[in-house]
Amino acid sequence: MPRMPARAHRIHVMRFHLPARDYVVMDWAPALYVIRVDGHLGAMTLSAFPGMTPQHRGTHTVFTGWLDQSALYGVLAQMEGLRLVLVEVRRLGGRGLRHVAWA
Repeated sequence: MPRMPARAHRIHVMRFHLPARDYVVMDWAPALYVIRVDGHLGAMTLSAFPGMTPQHRGTHTVFTGWLDQSALYGVLAQMEGLRLVLVEVRRLGGRGLRHVAWA
């Protein structure tokens, strides 16, 4: 029995960019961040974050430090790579308090 030819897969491409209505201006200046993860971390894991100051608070480890935008993403990626459970990220100072919490 002869095989049916495969259907062509079309990839739609925009030939121009739509104008953005809301440009978000990123603040690249360092800001003070507080990052809370679940559990008490050992010395080996804490050594993965040399620019952050760790403290044990209850059942969590709280990291505090000055980070610019790219450093923040790097720290969060490192935490994800170590499979840490992120509880809270808080930015202090700058243009007011920005707070994101996970349960």
